[in-house]
Amino acid sequence: MSNPFAAVAITKHGVEMVRNLEGQFQGTDVYYMSKFARGDEEQLGYTLFEGSVKLILPDLFKRYNGIILFISLGAVVRMIAPLLVDKKVDPAVLVIDDRGENVISVLSGHLGGANELTRQVAEVLGARAVITTASDVQGTIPVDMFGRELGWIVDSFDKATPVSAAVVNEEPVALIQETGERNWWRYNKPVPDHIQVFGSMQETESFAFNAALVVSDRLLSAAEEERFLTNGVLYRPKSLVLGMGCNRGTAMEELEQEVLATLEELSLSVKSVRNVATIDLKKDEEGLLALCAKYGWELVTYTPEELNTVQLANPSETVFKYTGAYGVSEPAALLSSGADHWLLEKKKSGNLTISVARVAFD
Repeated sequence: MSNPFAAVAITKHGVEMVRNLEGQFQGTDVYYMSKFARGDEEQLGYTLFEGSVKLILPDLFKRYNGIILFISLGAVVRMIAPLLVDKKVDPAVLVIDDRGENVISVLSGHLGGANELTRQVAEVLGARAVITTASDVQGTIPVDMFGRELGWIVDSFDKATPVSAAVVNEEPVALIQETGERNWWRYNKPVPDHIQVFGSMQETESFAFNAALVVSDRLLSAAEEERFLTNGVLYRPKSLVLGMGCNRGTAMEELEQEVLATLEELSLSVKSVRNVATIDLKKDEEGLLALCAKYGWELVTYTPEELNTVQLANPSETVFKYTGAYGVSEPAALLSSGADHWLLEKKKSGNLTISVARVAFD
């Protein structure tokens, strides 16, 4: 399997720098023209090529997350233009001049990670990082990356461009955060005055905004979507924990159907589920493992003794008889989320029980 990054050089000085970079920057595959071969390339795992670098770029675009090119900016722009698809799938592309003085973020600065890669490579080479993305230059919220390092995902991307324009042009922006981590501001200065932060949609009634950033695990009503997402972006933080108990051998399909139905009943988004929590007796339950694998959820387990530290209004002697715990889904949900109450205490359906709790963010 390839490393995540490819570094390519086509000049004598570029080869010197690309070899130096590979030695200091992990995860980099090296490519350069065969006329600069030194004889140790096979041993070091470097790839030599003949002819124009343009011939190998289509393959690099498909195989790597980031491409670092020791080539002039103008030449790179002309060569990659036919390869561009969409900023959601295009790799990060960096350009470094032949003296190694500037590392320039060229393509997929945010979603592709080129801006961060530029900073890292520049630090290794002792070069200047050149980043022109407006939100980075101004030190404000990058709409297409907001909360990404916290695990948030964008649920509505259609308006990302006009909302980004509103943010960088200092138009009135409402940031409504109903849940999720609070440490999303990354700069050593206050949030810009034109971005007003609210804890609920009701709080925005007297604020005339041109764009909205909404951080919520709820399914919005039609009226809320009309007001906040006509020119807004919706983010889903990982804020929900599913406590689950089930009979041995319960099929993944039954578990999934009940999870989706329950979340819909509660008007909660499945995209905000952080993990599933249960008793350690179920750590090898195939249906639960398959469900978690499908959605990328962690399966967190607790011993009966740990579960019994949570006081339950209706402890079950039957559950205790078989598991040693007076409840499974309810205490597991609270222990994993750190919450002191449930959004759904307990629901039994068929072969399973399910509880839902919201993560207690500081």
